[in-house]
Amino acid sequence: MVTVVVIINTLISIMLLCLAGVLWQLKRKIAFIGDRLTAYERCSHALLYKAPENIYLGQQNLENLRQSNQALQLQIQQVRQIISILLLGQRTWRRYVRQQR
Repeated sequence: MVTVVVIINTLISIMLLCLAGVLWQLKRKIAFIGDRLTAYERCSHALLYKAPENIYLGQQNLENLRQSNQALQLQIQQVRQIISILLLGQRTWRRYVRQQR
């Protein structure tokens, strides 16, 4: 009877030792994954830390470009009007010169 109890206890001890080995390996894997996730978080934080500020600066730059574009569009319109007036003056001058001949 004592022999059976010793054998059962030995088997239980061996099974628990195997379970401890599996749990130890699982702990190492979880620690490795945790370390990798921490490293990824640090990298992403470094990349995204200034993202809101950069987005705000980009929006400001875009607004500045729009404003300068509007000013340029106005200047282009004025130049076109001047050219149109000059062409009209040229046509009128040609008609006047033809009528003089």
